Amino acid sequence: MKKLLTCLALSTVLFSGCTFMQKSEGIIKVNDTVITQAEFDKAFDSSVDKSFLKAFGGSKNILKSDDNPMYNIFKEKIVNELIVKALLDEEIAKRGIVASQEDIQNELKTIIDKVGSKEELNRLLKQREISNAQFTEDLKTQIKIRKLVNSLEKINITDNDAKKYYDTHKAEFTHGEQVRASHILISANTIELIQQIKAKNPEITPEELNKKVEERLAEQKTKAEAVLAEVKQNPDNFEKIAQKQSDDKASAERGGELGFFPKEAMVPEFSKAAFAMKPNTISENLVKSPYGYHIIKVTDRIEPGTTPYVKVKDEIKFYLETQKQIEVLKKFTNGLMKNAKVEYLNSSYDPKKITIQATSKQEKTEVKK
Repeated sequence: MKKLLTCLALSTVLFSGCTFMQKSEGIIKVNDTVITQAEFDKAFDSSVDKSFLKAFGGSKNILKSDDNPMYNIFKEKIVNELIVKALLDEEIAKRGIVASQEDIQNELKTIIDKVGSKEELNRLLKQREISNAQFTEDLKTQIKIRKLVNSLEKINITDNDAKKYYDTHKAEFTHGEQVRASHILISANTIELIQQIKAKNPEITPEELNKKVEERLAEQKTKAEAVLAEVKQNPDNFEKIAQKQSDDKASAERGGELGFFPKEAMVPEFSKAAFAMKPNTISENLVKSPYGYHIIKVTDRIEPGTTPYVKVKDEIKFYLETQKQIEVLKKFTNGLMKNAKVEYLNSSYDPKKITIQATSKQEKTEVKK
């Protein structure tokens, strides 16, 4: 039930990467709205960069060709999302729905309350590479969509609805033993080191490569030992040392804080050490994992059990309300789609042709096999 920034759930479900209309070649006409090539390109790149392909270079590395099945999958998805967006924008304009500055400030306050602080929100946005300008536009979109939904159907999630969900989904609120910990990571990942060294010297021989990797691993271990000594000398400065020294930049910003987690959430070496420690203690020795050397600080522990209903009631109600809003909106957009006049100015963006292209290429591949 942990849903960070779920206030943006509706717009995220329907179209990732809200974009502005730009001067460019028109590729699709939806009623009187023209979707441009530039708008498609921006939405496509945004969607790819938010997907699993981010780990492989994202939009910079994907082959944007109809010969690439993965490109066609994203292409069809984005075309559908942009058509839905155009129809919703049109309907919102017809109904005179706007997002006022007061609306935006109230929405922002709600999100800040959910994540804990303005600083934490800024950290999350930075981590997800979302600019403040883009975030503000997403907020406006979310507000207008919610107003549209409210004009279509009054949604009222009661305490009884929330309790029923809790009682019928007990597994979601049952947890095993958890610890709350922070860490300082001194990176010593052999694969990463090999890649870094080979990138700088592609012609390096295997013998030279192994030697350099061993040297770097030794250097990192020496550094880790020095940081551990500093922590032992000044345990109260753990957070400051983590901010300065840890190679895990995401947690370093929070002083190494990782929050509560179960054993299976971390690599075995890390979990074994952390769950063997008592609260308010720091690991006596370095903990080696595939990522490198960890210095662990355990601050709390939760025994196995079930989270009480009263602690999750509001979160459940928000989740159920969001799901109902999505249901109402999807039903409404399906109706808009049936009555919409959609013209593919560039026939390559016609979903029927995209599907035919993908199927044809798959059949050719199977024949070759």
